[in-house]
Amino acid sequence: QVQLVETGGRSVQAGDSLRLSCVVSGGYFMSYQFGWVRQGPGKEREFVAGITMGSVSTYYADSVKGRFTISRDNNKKTVYLQMNKLEPFDTGVYYCAADTSAFTGWRSDYKFNYWGQGTQVTVST
Repeated sequence: QVQLVETGGRSVQAGDSLRLSCVVSGGYFMSYQFGWVRQGPGKEREFVAGITMGSVSTYYADSVKGRFTISRDNNKKTVYLQMNKLEPFDTGVYYCAADTSAFTGWRSDYKFNYWGQGTQVTVST
């Protein structure tokens, strides 16, 4: 079993920066793809960023491209999401997710098989 625990979510002002962390336990961290998926109020879940094993490839949704950066620290078994220039539409619950299967390429509806409990990010004007 793979467990993921997110931290770092809080209320901020538009234009601020925030870094989310996801500590992973169980399984083989170095072999997995990870992603951040968010769900805003009344919205469907949106896959916003992903990273492959070895950080070889990353994915960003158009809505966050140029503002968010995903990274991973294999020694600390932690995945990060650095969020800059936050806007109110970035408000939502941010979930860290893991894919333990073989990587076949990024897509907007990428499927993960392990999820964290989520951390709330609220951006106000």
